[in-house]
Amino acid sequence: MTDLSLSRRNFLGASAATAATAAVAADMTSLDVLQNPLLAGELKQQGKRVILLWLAGGASQLETFDPKPGRPTGGPYRAINTSVPGVQISELMPKMASRLSKYTSIIRSLDTKNADHGGGARLMHLGRRDEPTVKYPDLGAVLARELGRIDSQVPDYVSFYTATEGRGNAISQSGFLGARYNAMFLTQGNVPPNLSRLAEISDLDHQQRGELRKLLSERFADGRQSASLASHNESYSRVRGLMASETLFDISKESQSVRDKYGPTLFGEQCLVARRLVEAGVPFVKISRAWWDSHGQNFETHLELVSELDHVMSALLDDLSERGLLENTLVVTLSEFGRTPQINSSLGRDHFASAWSSSLSGCGIKPGTVYGASDEDGRTVKDGKIGAAELFATIYRAVGIDHRKDYHVGARPLPLTDPGTKPVTEVLA
Repeated sequence: MTDLSLSRRNFLGASAATAATAAVAADMTSLDVLQNPLLAGELKQQGKRVILLWLAGGASQLETFDPKPGRPTGGPYRAINTSVPGVQISELMPKMASRLSKYTSIIRSLDTKNADHGGGARLMHLGRRDEPTVKYPDLGAVLARELGRIDSQVPDYVSFYTATEGRGNAISQSGFLGARYNAMFLTQGNVPPNLSRLAEISDLDHQQRGELRKLLSERFADGRQSASLASHNESYSRVRGLMASETLFDISKESQSVRDKYGPTLFGEQCLVARRLVEAGVPFVKISRAWWDSHGQNFETHLELVSELDHVMSALLDDLSERGLLENTLVVTLSEFGRTPQINSSLGRDHFASAWSSSLSGCGIKPGTVYGASDEDGRTVKDGKIGAAELFATIYRAVGIDHRKDYHVGARPLPLTDPGTKPVTEVLA
């Protein structure tokens, strides 16, 4: 996958390129809920947001949310009680164990049938299989489309992936929704590069250049009907707002005590940025933490990564809750797949998509619930099997989106999730 590190110039360039290749895309703004003022207003006023913690490479369900203590597949770590009677998770997550009843629901029954990094990651970003004739939008683009405001001056979709391992599998595509919903994709750090206005260009010069560009664009568009042209121009119209959002990425604006809660790690700092972004109205933020692909030394790898996840995720949920943001913000932890129950000769766990776990916290979720179950050794799902489509339907429902709604590409209706898909209502509030 091409490195999509997104500066202001790159954002515009990417928007133009995508717009040019999206000639078949329908003008989505004329077709669904955002065109209905009453429905659009109702949805936007709810201010729903989503933060995705993407555990790139495939986190082990056995060392996180579905331990198997005392079993041959269980590994060296104990299972500990949580704040939900009868529910245990790995001892590597003591902070989340104490918060389970307040914030979080666990799904232990994902069977997604794709244990390939590329295919699995693509499936868990799109929620469905690819089609040769349709370029589907990923989860972030859909949520940006559904939860963002047309007049918003902040980005709709921000994605962090600063590691190099697995970055090519972390797809970010707006597909048939068009350039407007492309991600701001950060790969170099916590602040978008080149977002600031150049020192040699005054604010007046910048405004006048924008007005000239708008005039020329309007002349070009006069008499032409083009969805891609409209999407392109809409991206340009948001430039000044995107530039003004630069301070949202600057965590030096936060008190030291808040920064200390998240910790000094890059993952922690990016989650703090994510909180700042959703607080300002950004509807979807993805933080990618790599690299969980532990074919060797699985337990040392997970000791480090799960301990960090436990600390940072707890800090994020506490912070969102204390600020009154969690009731409108859904936090999802997700990988492309899990890890094998059997432990290989390198003391690692390999790729495994037959019985693995995810978690949902906050908005629209019934905290303290556990849905589904794997067998005693974690080799198969014995209860409540679901796939990517059901998980995506659950996410959509949690933030107030009808997962059965249709988009249209030309005359072809495309449902948000595959027909017949049902959300996991047991975890929904």
